[in-house]
Amino acid sequence: MMLEEVVLLAAVTVLGLLEQAYFSLKVIYARRKHSVSPPATTGPPEFERIFRAQANCSEYFPIFVFSLWLAGVFFSQALAVFFGLLYLYGRYLYFHGYAESAQGRLEPLYFSAKMQWVLIALAGLGVVCTITQAYLGLDLLHSFSRVLGLTEHT
Repeated sequence: MMLEEVVLLAAVTVLGLLEQAYFSLKVIYARRKHSVSPPATTGPPEFERIFRAQANCSEYFPIFVFSLWLAGVFFSQALAVFFGLLYLYGRYLYFHGYAESAQGRLEPLYFSAKMQWVLIALAGLGVVCTITQAYLGLDLLHSFSRVLGLTEHT
């Protein structure tokens, strides 16, 4: 695979890394503001919400990166990038919603979870289709495209 074929996946990954760094900086600022020194993880509710939002985003980041790349390499880079950007946007809204109130996290959480599941589904479908093509000689993606009318019948 050529670098040009995955450069957009790499760009979304870097954007995600920058977002994670931003969330970490917000925790540092919250620690200073609320006088919560490491290794403490408890303090005023305002600090705890920011800390939990950052921790939750960090916990899900590896799943996001793996599903983004698998979906992009085995299914469609364009779709993986599109849903990856939506996921990152949802995580940004989640972080800031949670920082404001526990209730404020819910709608963005559900949105980003849906985007994550789409990426997982695309990754799984892409891997299955690649296996069936490599080992069974069946091009399922092409067949699905024809059935859906996305390509001409050949």
